[in-house]
Amino acid sequence: MRLRGPSMAVRLAAGRWLRREPFTQPPGGGGVVAVQQLLENATVEAEEKTRKAQRAAPEETSVLLFPGQGSQFVGMGRGLLRYPNVRQLFRVAEAVLGYDLWSLCQEGPSARLHRTVHSQPAVFVCSLAAVEKLHHQQPWVVESCVAAAGFSIGEYAALVFAGAMDYAEALYAVKTRAEAMQEASEIIPSGMLSVIGRRDSDYKTACLEALEYCKTEGIEDPVCEVSNYLFPDSRVIAGHIQALEFLQKNSKKFSFARVKMLPVSGAFHTRLMKSAMQPLSEALESVSIQEPLISVYSNVDSKKYRQPEQIQHCLVEQLVSPVKWEQIMHTIYERNKGKKFPYTYEVGPGKQLGAILRSCNLKASKYYSNIEVSEGETNEET
Repeated sequence: MRLRGPSMAVRLAAGRWLRREPFTQPPGGGGVVAVQQLLENATVEAEEKTRKAQRAAPEETSVLLFPGQGSQFVGMGRGLLRYPNVRQLFRVAEAVLGYDLWSLCQEGPSARLHRTVHSQPAVFVCSLAAVEKLHHQQPWVVESCVAAAGFSIGEYAALVFAGAMDYAEALYAVKTRAEAMQEASEIIPSGMLSVIGRRDSDYKTACLEALEYCKTEGIEDPVCEVSNYLFPDSRVIAGHIQALEFLQKNSKKFSFARVKMLPVSGAFHTRLMKSAMQPLSEALESVSIQEPLISVYSNVDSKKYRQPEQIQHCLVEQLVSPVKWEQIMHTIYERNKGKKFPYTYEVGPGKQLGAILRSCNLKASKYYSNIEVSEGETNEET
């Protein structure tokens, strides 16, 4: 049976086979039929709550944002086990991944957690654990949610929350994605450069000149392109290390106010990730995908997902396409003067998406909160 709805508790039932446990009999007995009826009733109730939320005034609704790779830190998740279903999330994760993700998140070592193959599943699971915390503390937020968006790997968490993908199946796709991206990043020395620009910054010319420089260095088919659109005057450029070093040395020429190499292993969201597309595509073919119950926006084109086929296609294309996060923020929050904003919650490690929201839409950011994934949270990445 396929389970859908905003309640993580309902969706987790679909992944219980991973823990090799039988379904618990509902009060009063009734066997498998009664269990199925219980879950069906929960699904219908969740769908009705979603319909009511979509009819509500903006100030009575919420939007959830899910962070991406780079937000992870040792100690995240600490304190979350007290909330319903979080322990199950990590138990299922251990079965799917083949290692103790909880211990890695709590104890590190940091270098291992920051590896792509580990950081992506860690951010995915901890973000959904943060949803459980939010649902326990402020259930109305989850029940009134009308839209969700996730940055890169965060898009998978958004789709699980929206009922489009089963948690365990999505985690399998995340595992495959992380392994394939790790392998792709080890083929060619590459990376990502955060750029804070000015109004006259010329990203296109900068990338073209960096490509020409790489050719003089003997690189036959160099890559240097915008991989993330974050907010006005802020981009992430990814490609060959030589190209990024060229941009660092010539940042003033291109009117870049500040540049910083990001602590990642490869040029994500560029064609250097092309070798990861086939493994991910095959993994997603084994995942049952349904239309989201709430609006979820694609990183590839910033448009709302409407068909399962569209989701599968865009998740694969996302590997080699720039993340259009700034465009997604405009799509969600732009409105006529006088119209109020929804409450926004960043669920997962870090507060980066909140900072980006402030730069994209200051008024909308006044209704922003983040759900911490540890006690005394201090993430190591910026």
